[in-house]
Amino acid sequence: MRKLIESTFMTLNGVIDSPQRWSPPYWDDEHAAYSQSLMEGVEAQVLGRVTYETFAEAWSQRGGDPFTDHCNAMPKYGASRTGTEWTGNAQPLEGDAADAVRRLKEQDGGDLIKYGTGSFSKTLLEHKLVDEYHFWIFPVLATGEKLFDNLDVDITHLELLGTTTFKSGIVVHKLAPKA
Repeated sequence: MRKLIESTFMTLNGVIDSPQRWSPPYWDDEHAAYSQSLMEGVEAQVLGRVTYETFAEAWSQRGGDPFTDHCNAMPKYGASRTGTEWTGNAQPLEGDAADAVRRLKEQDGGDLIKYGTGSFSKTLLEHKLVDEYHFWIFPVLATGEKLFDNLDVDITHLELLGTTTFKSGIVVHKLAPKA
């Protein structure tokens, strides 16, 4: 069975909104190396609509390094309740998003990665579909939507699998839902 990995950028005060505004000053070689290592064994991306649309615009203009080229080349599956134009190697998740992700996880192949956090992440958490979280905590405070605001699920305990600290001040907590 494939594993679903979620990689999420957040501020010290839990804001996940608009990471393109506050995270770039912290991107360095350590950040790039961790991002690249996270992609080992990953075969496809699972994205919410907003993240897909943001990535489609930004990433289509980038290339020339192994991480970006790998991200651009892999299949992308998007969750959307509204009409979205899917381009290139992207396609919508058919039917109920949680059921569609469950079916993707049951297929043979490499792992799945999900970037961005919003309503789709809440759906995946509610249905216990994420196998591993990588919460990137940036040393910055901001205003905006917070991680899992208005979450309507039972208490969910996570097991710490490891912590990575970068010289820039980013701390990544790698966690998995407890059985």
